[in-house]
Amino acid sequence: MNRLRPYTAHARAAALSALAYRGSFLLSIGGIAFQLIALLAVWKVLLGGGTPVGGFDWPQMRSYLLVAFASGALVGSFVDFRMSWRIKSGLVALDLVKPVDYQRARLWEAIGGVWIEIAVVALVAAVSIAFSGPPALPAGPELALFVTSMVLLIPLKFIVVYFSTLACFWTQNDVGVLWARQAITGLLSGALVPLAYFPGWLATAAQWSPFAGLTSTPALIFIGRASGGHALLLVAVQLGWVILLWYAARALFSRALRRLTVHGG
Repeated sequence: MNRLRPYTAHARAAALSALAYRGSFLLSIGGIAFQLIALLAVWKVLLGGGTPVGGFDWPQMRSYLLVAFASGALVGSFVDFRMSWRIKSGLVALDLVKPVDYQRARLWEAIGGVWIEIAVVALVAAVSIAFSGPPALPAGPELALFVTSMVLLIPLKFIVVYFSTLACFWTQNDVGVLWARQAITGLLSGALVPLAYFPGWLATAAQWSPFAGLTSTPALIFIGRASGGHALLLVAVQLGWVILLWYAARALFSRALRRLTVHGG
């Protein structure tokens, strides 16, 4: 517990910062909510007639998009902007002299804001249920795998964000990197369009990439498109990417430190 205390302090500080800058936080969540409304409107027109398209009917797509909204809201841009700003300004040097692991401390900062994001997701889901009715829940084993997948989504999304933010050590610019990451993850994760609509080779590549674990994996399990051994395999792949990318990020961070410049040296 004593070893965890510095990291839980980082989590509390991050949560307080999110509350202090709640305008920026709510604006970023609002952008994702607007995307949800737009996608719901588009898919309602395409699937509202009752004819499935690509194996998806309207109730399944509505549930899919709700999960996509939840996955997009978790581990939002607050951690991204905070970390990139400290790298560009040189304040990252103060983080490096603290008696905590840099990568773990950033993870706990991301976790610190998750409870606020979960509250916003619950509010949006409640409004959606009030207007459209509750979505069909998966069976017991699949529901457990869905919850596990959503939990794994937090460290996986953090590592993807962490990877892209480390690029600031080389570029000294975060805006272009942020836009590129959002475009790639939005497409290859299935957040904008389910991977089933992709060409065969691209759908296969995306499904086994780390990006699928950000949206497609939990969404497919939730709507019943992945069940039993298939669902278990997708969650195992998600866990595998978390472990692999975690240690890859540590190696990249070691190289990034060679690019650190403080007071011109």
